[in-house]
Amino acid sequence: MKNLKILLLLIAFGFGFQKSNAQPIRFKSSSVSFTDKKSNGTWNEWSDFVAANVLITLDPKKDLILINSAEVQSFKIKAYGEIEDNEEVNIVPFECVDNRYSNCQILIITKKKESNRMQIYINYNEVKFVYNVFNSN
Repeated sequence: MKNLKILLLLIAFGFGFQKSNAQPIRFKSSSVSFTDKKSNGTWNEWSDFVAANVLITLDPKKDLILINSAEVQSFKIKAYGEIEDNEEVNIVPFECVDNRYSNCQILIITKKKESNRMQIYINYNEVKFVYNVFNSN
């Protein structure tokens, strides 16, 4: 009976730690830019950044990324990519499907040599968006 109590206690602690590791991460954006693909397959120049004060939430527990813009964008995380981390950048990739069932890749990039400037890229086949962000937790 004593072993059963210890086992239940360990399981309860395990679930508690699991929940604490899967807390949503919130970002606030300051600006956004986009580019689209030319008919020859190359990309146009990035647009000028425009102000965009939106909340972006990464919820690993729900495998979900939400962008609370005028029209809420919802991205279901289908796969977590391999993190790239070197002295210049940290890149966290996600393979996603949006609320219109289009596939895309989302990258959270921290540019270490630029005072840890953070950006979130949303890459589709024909268009890409980039948000300048900072942690809001």
